[in-house]
Amino acid sequence: MNKLTWIGTIVWGLFVAGFGLTGTGAGIGGSDIQPQDVMFLIAGGTVTCLIGVVGLVGFMGWVPGLRTEQKSYS
Repeated sequence: MNKLTWIGTIVWGLFVAGFGLTGTGAGIGGSDIQPQDVMFLIAGGTVTCLIGVVGLVGFMGWVPGLRTEQKSYS
């Protein structure tokens, strides 16, 4: 996957988490959103953001354990 895919994953996670956070005030307007649905959106969005960040960092080679090093047999 390329960098844009990982950045898209991060943006999608921010969108989902933001949607969950705006859903916390939805009870004031009289809509029937369950509290567990809001927590699921916030937690799912946060986990998605973290997956995207770790993937982007690993893709760019900043994590030493995820970096593949070429071995020299000279």
